[in-house]
Amino acid sequence: MTVNSILAQNAFDIVKKSNDNVLGKTSQSTSKMTIVRPDWTREVEMKTWSKGTDYFLIYITSPPRDKGQVFLKRKKELWNWMPSIGRMIKLPPSMMMQSWMGSDFTNDDLLKQSSIVKDYTHKIIGEEKFEGYDCWVIEMTPKPDAPVVWGKIVIHISKKNYLQLKIKFYDETLELVNTMTGSNIKNVGDRILPTKLEMKPADKPGNKTIFEYSKIKFNIPIDNSFFSKQNMKRIK
Repeated sequence: MTVNSILAQNAFDIVKKSNDNVLGKTSQSTSKMTIVRPDWTREVEMKTWSKGTDYFLIYITSPPRDKGQVFLKRKKELWNWMPSIGRMIKLPPSMMMQSWMGSDFTNDDLLKQSSIVKDYTHKIIGEEKFEGYDCWVIEMTPKPDAPVVWGKIVIHISKKNYLQLKIKFYDETLELVNTMTGSNIKNVGDRILPTKLEMKPADKPGNKTIFEYSKIKFNIPIDNSFFSKQNMKRIK
């Protein structure tokens, strides 16, 4: 085995271990997203359920005008239930780069249509300290024909606890689009994770979106049938 192949294998293992730590087999969380603009801020509160990388359901609990709106990922399908107009909308792949709920996160960031483990090749390009943590710096480039929205991702993963502390997202021309940082690191049950994520666009000074978890549980049994279009209309 060559040195390059060992490094490639290590990079893949690091990213997979980190991703597994973030997702668990299943997760259930309550969180708040704060959209910050130079002249206003807006808060959105939500509950989220996930199972592996195939199933995600997000239920908006606040503000009142958005309450009851639901987003669902079920394998390759993405849906949005809007009770205010009584419509179920299928989201096409072309919408993955669009803003989610007016924030600096994309639909892809929240619904995780693409997988940083499966859809990219991984390479350790350096080691750096970030916020006091020794980190691997790993470059991820899309595999041919992978259903991804980014031209490149560069991620700082801590050597201790495999924390995703900084992620830079680049477009197809390799221009920096967004930078996400993780902080407020806490013990959440059986693992340690950043509970605050901050996304800043590169070309909009003063704009950012802060995502904060208030509760998160992992590996609670959730049946696949929970992630259904029928349940989108029933969930509270």
